[in-house]
This record gives sequence, structure tokens and C-alpha cells, in this order.
Amino acid sequence: MPRSDLVLFVTSADRPFTESERAFLEGIRDWGKKIVFVLNKVDILETPEDVERVVAFVAEGARALLGATPEIFPVAARLALRAKTAAPPDAALLAESRFEALERYIVSTLDEKERVRLKLLNPLGVAEHLADEYLEVTDRRLDLLKEDFATLADVESQLALYKEDMQREFRFRLADVDNVLHEFEKRGMAFFDETMRLARFLDLLNKAKMKADFERQVVADAPQLIERRVGEVIDWLVGADLRQWQAVMEHLDKRRHAHADRIVGQVGGSFDFNRTRLLDSVGRAAQRSVETYDKEAEATRMAESVQVAVAGTALVEVGAIGLGALLTHLAVTAAADVTGILAAGTIAVLGFFIIPNRRHDAKRELREKIETLRTHLMGSLTAQFDREIEASLRRIDEAIAPYTRFIRAERDKLTAVHGELETVDEGLVRLRARVEGL
Repeated sequence: MPRSDLVLFVTSADRPFTESERAFLEGIRDWGKKIVFVLNKVDILETPEDVERVVAFVAEGARALLGATPEIFPVAARLALRAKTAAPPDAALLAESRFEALERYIVSTLDEKERVRLKLLNPLGVAEHLADEYLEVTDRRLDLLKEDFATLADVESQLALYKEDMQREFRFRLADVDNVLHEFEKRGMAFFDETMRLARFLDLLNKAKMKADFERQVVADAPQLIERRVGEVIDWLVGADLRQWQAVMEHLDKRRHAHADRIVGQVGGSFDFNRTRLLDSVGRAAQRSVETYDKEAEATRMAESVQVAVAGTALVEVGAIGLGALLTHLAVTAAADVTGILAAGTIAVLGFFIIPNRRHDAKRELREKIETLRTHLMGSLTAQFDREIEASLRRIDEAIAPYTRFIRAERDKLTAVHGELETVDEGLVRLRARVEGL
């Protein structure tokens, strides 16, 4: 069919324009061929009106399918054969068959000039068909890539919102940790006000007792509360990271399955195979990340990082001491140094100068120590939080990077190809107009 110059399409008057004929004509139409319809067996129709009615039916069907009304020749081939094989030939019967009109058309159409024109139009039709086919494939691929880009935009939007939500939530969770230190400080201030008085002079001389009272009344359960609050922050961060991975994986998984049965452009390339393979590989990578995500190990790693950061800033060894114990140890050490008061001077001196002075120093030093601890702890937690969030976002970006690079490269390539094909198509239209005008 692609190599034909002129198509004589024969249909029957008793069953004109069947579904199989329509499907065959669609194939001919796509190649841009000149089609002439021959309506045979009109001799079985009873009246000329019946013939005209069938011709009109064929004309309407052809116009709907081809976009234009072709030449239609109603004939009775059996009568024409009988007229031509009669001796002598039966002119009346030949005229009744209407075959002569078809013969004259073919002879006039296929004269020397028209044959040249048809020969030139033949490769033009093939070229137009191929250009249209590849334009359609390119359009479908670009449409699919638009959906891919929309999916990536959704993922990027989700990640941006995830980061914002995490930062906002993190500030609230830091406040829980800070409240423990705040209560610690309040108890310390109250302790110094209560104990560092002249009436408690004998207690102040007993440094060991003062230190024990300080640890019992001020420190209390602060180490456990600090570790618990920090642990809750870390568990929240680990859980949020895992949930974000799961959300991205589900998003890509929906994208992969939404077009699992959609073949896009098998003509001239492996676009669909490469795209599907990349989506599958990215989805598997995300699935593996979720399946192998060890929440306990991640939480332990983050806790150790925070503890090391706090200890490093405070210039002490971590050893086997816990984070809460480490923090309160730094505060208690400084505070205990100012609680024990050695016997010095007279009672009056103690009452009017030394005790108030030492109480003021103790409160100031405890405040400073707790503020330093607060700065160390909050800074360490914030730095760790920022690192974990960036690392999580980076891992997701790296996981989908092959897919992202592919669709961007394909869009650029297909856009360029689409422009070239449109230029070719426009050139073919101009060339056809010139040939048609010969």
C-alpha cells in the first residue's frame, strides 16, 4: 500500500462500507493516498433511486473517514464483462453497466502528466505519514513527561513542606527540653535562697551535706528528664524521616502503576522501556531504604552524635556517662563549689557579707552554667537536626536523580525533535501544494 500511486477501492452494493472495509481504509488514509471508490453490483438494486441512495451512503461514510468526498463510480462489473465478451460487443449492456465512466476516468487520470504528478505525490504521502506518526509519538511522550514532571514537582513540594513542618515542630520539641533546664534553674535558685542563710550556718559548714541536698532537691530527676526529652526529639526525627521516605515511595509507586499497561511510542527507540526501568529501579531503591531502615540504630546514632557534640563543647570526656548525667554533672560540679562555706570571721561577718555574697555568686554561677548547658544542648540538637534533615532530603534526591535526569534529557531531546518534525511537515505541505499545482 505505501508504494501505490492510486487506490481503486471496491465495495459492494449489497454490503457497502463494512467495518473491515472501514479499518482497511483508515490504513490507506494514513498513508495519504489518492482513493477512488468503485461501488460494484449495482445491477442487484431495483431502481436508479436505490443506486443513488447507496452512493450517498458511501459518500457520507468516506467523507467522515477521509475528510473529503472522493470520486465514486457505481458499476455492474458482471454486466460489463458480459457486454465485452459478447460477439459482437453489446454496447447497450455496456452502457447499462456504467463501466465506461470508470474506464475513461482511469485513462484520463493516468495520462503522462497525471502519472508524473501521482508518482511525485506518492513519496510525499509516505513522508507525511511518517512525519505525522512520529509527531504523534513525540506528542504522546511529551504528554507523559509532563505528568512525570508534575509527579516530581509534587515530590519536591512535599519535601519543601516536610522541611518547613519539621523545622516548626522541632522548635516546639526543643521547648520541652528547655523547660527541664528552666525547672532545674528555678529549683536551684530556690535552694540557694533557702539554704544560704545565717540560720543554716551549721549546714553551710558541711560541704558534703550541702552537695547531697543540692543533688537531691535541685538535680532530682533532671538527668532522666533531659535524656527522655532528647530521646523523644530523636525518635520523632527518626520516625518523620522514615514516614517521608514512605510517602515518596508511595508517590512514585502510584506513578509507576498508573501507566503500567501504557505503551508510549514503540516506534524508533526504547523510551518507554528506559522510563519504566528507571521508575522501577527508583521505586526499588526507595522500597529497600524503607525496608532496611533501622529506627533503633538511627536513634542510637543520633543520640551519640548529640552527646559527643555536647561533651566536646564542654571539653569533658563522654565515657559511659549518659547525656542527662553529663549535662547535670557540669552544673552540679560548679554549683557544689560555692555551696560549702568554711568557717571564717564572725557570725556578723557571715550574716552581713559572706553568706549573701556567696549566695549571689552561687546563683549567678548556676545560671551561667545552665545557660551554657542550654546553649550547648540546643546548639547540638539543632545542628544534628539540620544535618539529618539535609541528609534525608539529599538521600531522596539521590534516589530519584536517575529518573529526574532521564525525563529532563528526554524532554529536551523530544522538544528539539518535535520542532524538527514540524519544520519537515510544513515543508511537505508546501511541496504537496506545488505538486498538486502541476
